[in-house]
Amino acid sequence: MALDKTSLKNAIKSAFQSAIGSETAEEDVSQAIADAIDTFVKSGTVATTVVGTLPSGPVAATGTGSVT
Repeated sequence: MALDKTSLKNAIKSAFQSAIGSETAEEDVSQAIADAIDTFVKSGTVATTVVGTLPSGPVAATGTGSVT
């Protein structure tokens, strides 16, 4: 799945909007943005190919996984 920039943008916007008038605005915004970035990064998938050699000869493996 491709990374969803629109959701990240909306989460950051929401973080700023919810902090207006808050006594702990800096902490609230920082935490909300960190959470938004964590969610954004973990929403993508990673495709990889591993090539190596075993005693029986060359091998290759391809797969898709998620970032955790």
